[in-house]
Amino acid sequence: MNTQRDYDPDDNFARAFDPEADIDEDAAIEALAWQLLLLINPGDEDAAMQQFAACRDALDEGTEAAEALRDVIDWKSGFFVENEDPAGLIEVLDELAARFNLRIDWGVEDPADEDFLSDAEVPSLIATAFDRLREHHYTLWTYEAGGEHHAGFITHQRDDEALPVVAAALGLHVRPGAG
Repeated sequence: MNTQRDYDPDDNFARAFDPEADIDEDAAIEALAWQLLLLINPGDEDAAMQQFAACRDALDEGTEAAEALRDVIDWKSGFFVENEDPAGLIEVLDELAARFNLRIDWGVEDPADEDFLSDAEVPSLIATAFDRLREHHYTLWTYEAGGEHHAGFITHQRDDEALPVVAAALGLHVRPGAG
């Protein structure tokens, strides 16, 4: 008989599966990747399907899930830019926002202006984009991409609870905005 003392809060699912059960981890990773792609391609299942096919190929070749996803979504439904590339960040976020018929107000008339870009920093631009997208019920997410890069994607605000759960299961430690 189980008693209250047998409960381990850190092992919530210890008895959910038979220890001898044959769980297909590759299929589980694919299912999570599909869910993430649906979240970051809201209303565009065709794009999610194309990215999923490319992701499956990369996974079959032995690429880690986080790296495979980063590569297949770049400039389609996500971004991966260097710390010192504010122009690239503005360009990719403008393109991603346009998928939702949105325009990000960068606070200047011409965000490609060299004077503006010389003073711009990628984290502050991410914060600006986050704020502008929230006004339209979208969330800009970023995740750890190494010290030299910033990476992320945009989702509907209604998916703010689901996205971190799915992303974490795939090894993407996401946070809203520049975090």
